[in-house]
Order: sequence, then C-alpha cells, then structure tokens
Amino acid sequence: MFRSILYATDLGLYAPYVLQHAMTLARAYQAELYVVHAVEPMGLFAESVLQTYLDDKTMEELRSKGLSTVMASIEQRVLEGFRDELGELQQDIEVIRNVRVIQGDPARVILEEARKLGVDLLVVGSHSHGGAQDTALGRTALRVLQLAEIPVYLVPMLQHRSRADL
Repeated sequence: MFRSILYATDLGLYAPYVLQHAMTLARAYQAELYVVHAVEPMGLFAESVLQTYLDDKTMEELRSKGLSTVMASIEQRVLEGFRDELGELQQDIEVIRNVRVIQGDPARVILEEARKLGVDLLVVGSHSHGGAQDTALGRTALRVLQLAEIPVYLVPMLQHRSRADL
C-alpha cells in the first residue's frame, strides 16, 4: 500500500518515539523511508547581530557556503543520532533512503519535500519539543494535516496529557 514514507522530525525530545513509528511502518510495508528536518530561517535579530561583526562579503559567503555546510553537518548528525537510537537494530537504518535538512517554514518544507519525493504517507508527531502542552496539536502538525494531499500518520504525544484529559 505504501511504497515510500516521509518522516518529518523536529529533532526534539520525542523524535526517537516518532522515528520508531516511521520505522515500523516502513518495515511493515517494505517501504522506503525519507527523513526531513526543517530549520527555521535566521531571524532578523540574529541577522543584525551577525551584520554588526561581519562585512558584506563574509555575510554573503556565510549565507551561501556556510549555510550549506551547516545543513550537511546537521544531516550527518541526524543520521548518527538514528544509528545511536537504533542500537542493535542497525540493519533498520538501511530502510532510510536519505536525510534532508532544509531551511524554511516547517510545514511548507514538509509538504514540498513530500510532493518532490512523491511519497505515499507522511509521519509526524503531534507536538513540537517547544510546543504548548495544553494544545491538542502543535502548529506545524496542524498545518500539515490541513494542507496535506496524502495521508498523514500523526503520532500522539501522550506524555503531554494528564489523567483528566483521558
């Protein structure tokens, strides 16, 4: 049914939990698993602080070469983190076809990557590591659910709920 799956991660506290769901689905359906992590663009404050210390040429180099180097480094660290998480299940890492770290609005990055790859299923967690604990869904998860044109497998973060909620 599912030939390819995109796991969107925020690399937060519950990312390994959501990864286990994505890996289980990929194994069950013998599907390829792609991973994407969106990095929010640098804010105006950070940009202005850098401009205070760096000349225009250095800033431009940082934007072009530096950013791609940082993204590649994050991709490598994500893959190494997955290897650590999987421990003795190292053969499962073979299911992961690639890891991409892309700068941009998380929901847009996730949906655009899903479209480019032509995946059959999106796997996302219901909350971000920094999200408010009293909301049913995080901002990115909500936007992905609203705008996705393919099925979305939403992994609930039950740790956020109290007994009164159940």
